Amino acid sequence: MKKTSTRLADGRELLYYDARDDLVRDESDRRPLDPVSTASELRHDPLLGDTVVVASHRQGRTYLPPADACPLCPSRPDRDSEIPAADYDVVVFENRFPSLAGDSGRCEVVCFTPDHDASFADLTEEQAALVLEAWTDRTAELAELPQVQQVFCFENRGAEIGVTLGHPHGQIYGYPFTTPRTALMLRSLAEHRARTGGRNLFDDVVERELTERTRVVLEGEHWVAFVPYAAHWPYEVHLHPKRRVPDLRALDEGARTEFPQIYLELLRRFDRIFGPDEPPTPYISAWHQAPFRGEGAVDRAEFGLHLELFTIRRTSGKLKYLAGSESGMNVFINDVPPEAAAERLREVASK
Repeated sequence: MKKTSTRLADGRELLYYDARDDLVRDESDRRPLDPVSTASELRHDPLLGDTVVVASHRQGRTYLPPADACPLCPSRPDRDSEIPAADYDVVVFENRFPSLAGDSGRCEVVCFTPDHDASFADLTEEQAALVLEAWTDRTAELAELPQVQQVFCFENRGAEIGVTLGHPHGQIYGYPFTTPRTALMLRSLAEHRARTGGRNLFDDVVERELTERTRVVLEGEHWVAFVPYAAHWPYEVHLHPKRRVPDLRALDEGARTEFPQIYLELLRRFDRIFGPDEPPTPYISAWHQAPFRGEGAVDRAEFGLHLELFTIRRTSGKLKYLAGSESGMNVFINDVPPEAAAERLREVASK
């Protein structure tokens, strides 16, 4: 992999990740851009104890432009985009409309492919491996920023999820705090350790699924994917490395090599859940990594890196809405038994 760092016209950093090491990335951003202006504010909720990001400047961000005006496609002689090059493998750049910036963290965009009409599931194993390298590299670099406590790599896919750009891409957030969801996991981790005399919660969860096997969807030498026992979403899969590590940086070579095979197969199965004539399945794919500093970093060595993949579609043509119980009280009601979801995801395996 070759990594090249450059700057866009407004000063934001842009990084090319190329499979070939002989490529020269010297294209300049020709757009007359004004400096990025952000108004992010972190507010503490005294009742729930969590943090809300108020980012009013994001109201003006680009919203579902036509394909010929996509800012994530490569630049052409007649149209400049966020990516000055005429082609690329994987690109990461600072978001022009960030939720978090400066002392409040950092937000980046990850473009998986120059093909506007593709999806992550269309990538080759080599392309997916390069994305994994980019995620890992960004995790390592953002972990060095003193204002960043936790790095979150994720992809929103589909209009139903709320994406504002159709081009296949993801995002990376560098949070200046430990997120509430991670804090809950860390609390459960500590409680489980105290209750069991030192056992690790992540290890025990994976061991249970490998033993019972009714919810295992896909297994390799280094990874296992399963529908969790108490899945919140109709179709939800958790992907764990069999050797527990706290973050992407700690994956060994075997896990890195096998990941593209396992992950691409999962994504392709997701697109087949509801039948051959259905539109692409909307999903959120999210890496959960241990915090690097702050209160949440106390148990980082015990944390288990994993990826959570889920869709908000519960059946053909119907979405799972977060209504009163979910939105008001954070108590999920799942219409699909996890064992039935796992069985369906096994049924739609690639031939």
